[in-house]
Amino acid sequence: MKLTVEQITAEALSLPMSVRAALADHLVESLDPSISDKVNEIWSEESLRRLHEVRRGSVTAIAGDTALQQVRSTMAR
Repeated sequence: MKLTVEQITAEALSLPMSVRAALADHLVESLDPSISDKVNEIWSEESLRRLHEVRRGSVTAIAGDTALQQVRSTMAR
């Protein structure tokens, strides 16, 4: 039995968020594997920038659980 794009999408959307994120990552990488290297480079630069902001005191870090709760609350609206 061949699945349609709609069926695959419905199945994928029923997965937990972390699994959907991993699936999305795999799908994007399959389109152009060189993107993965560029994305990793960009995230590495971004993480260093954010680390420096925290160390300088220009931003205040919050607990991961609190951040996720805020994101989920915002997305539920």
